[in-house]
Amino acid sequence: MGHLLVVESWVGSMSGLLPRAIREGGHEFTFVTRDLHHYLRAPGDGGPHPLLAARNIVTADTNDVDALLTALEALHAVLAFDGVVSSCDYYLPAVARIARRLGLPGPATTAVEAACRKDLTRRTLAEAGVPGPRFAVCDDPARTPDAARGIGYPLVVKPVDLCAGMFVREVGDERELERACRDLSAFPVNARGQDRTPVILLEELLTGPEVSVETVSRGGVTHVVGVTDKSIGGSPAFVETGHMFPADLPATEARAAADTARAAVEALGLDDVVCHTEIKLTPLGPRVIEVNPRPAGNRITELVRHVTGIDLAAACVDVALGSAPDLTPRETGVHSAAIAFLLPSTTGTLAAIEGAEGIRDLPEVLEVSLAGPGRAVRAATSNNEYLGHVMTADAGSGARATAERLLARLSPRCEESPVVPA
Repeated sequence: MGHLLVVESWVGSMSGLLPRAIREGGHEFTFVTRDLHHYLRAPGDGGPHPLLAARNIVTADTNDVDALLTALEALHAVLAFDGVVSSCDYYLPAVARIARRLGLPGPATTAVEAACRKDLTRRTLAEAGVPGPRFAVCDDPARTPDAARGIGYPLVVKPVDLCAGMFVREVGDERELERACRDLSAFPVNARGQDRTPVILLEELLTGPEVSVETVSRGGVTHVVGVTDKSIGGSPAFVETGHMFPADLPATEARAAADTARAAVEALGLDDVVCHTEIKLTPLGPRVIEVNPRPAGNRITELVRHVTGIDLAAACVDVALGSAPDLTPRETGVHSAAIAFLLPSTTGTLAAIEGAEGIRDLPEVLEVSLAGPGRAVRAATSNNEYLGHVMTADAGSGARATAERLLARLSPRCEESPVVPA
């Protein structure tokens, strides 16, 4: 039995999958957070949040890394941790520093920091010759028009340190560029109270299908578990509207994507880590969008598990403990699994989601999750606005078509939010 230290988490699917993997592996965990109410407020199935099943819950300022290291060093002397993990991107560099300070397994701090900062990722991969878009890094919004002209419109504007597609926009001219930069500058602190890096990344707009490659690296070897395809909507934003595993691709394209992802992971120096690398399959070949040094979100790990039997959440726990994960595929009877997300198109208060009758009872349906009445909604501009999802399985390659067909039966009904007098 191992004792994991879990430092913060997303409140979405991985916040349940990671505790499950720890428990099913015969381990226990201590949960450290700066704001326990963040998890108490998280929507769930009516029961306590899975993270609250920790052996110990410790409140500490997880945003003050130096103070956190000192506090956890003292805690480690009493509780004897065997590994440290987080599912939340904003705390992955801190987790790497904790592992180093406590002498626990984990990826190199510099590698995680480079993967979690999109500008550092771009520069590192470019120096290593790993293909990506043409780009420019601007630490002053006033420099963006000249940099944009050097790349050419249309292009993509990105923050270097946010997640879920927040503030990632396609812009077609200087006016749209100015608006995107202004919106980004008005968001100086992320959702976890951390000061943001005021750097803007401009990138060439890549065309072609988008996929992600799920990998596990240990002992200097990166193992490709598979390739997931995705659908994107919400223009000019980039909102993920669905995924299917495995990607319905010719073998040569899947292999090229896998090889490119492996090259990116290795160029960044990432090891002893599960990675989710996003890639665009352009007419000129695969181009890396970003490398995430943690398991995929949006229930992709569950798609992989239903098809292959490989549990990437469990693999994350294993590598954090310094153990070899079980990456042997098993016959599951499922050849494709897909998820389609329900997005709002208006702003208001959710009254109901209509059309869900009977969907949960269909044999091809693995999961249905829908938001309840009273939820404040707005037109989706990132992956944070989902109102629910449908997950399906298929004995062939038809899971995506099934998920999209069933999602089309769902209709969110919203009421206009009341106007509060000034």
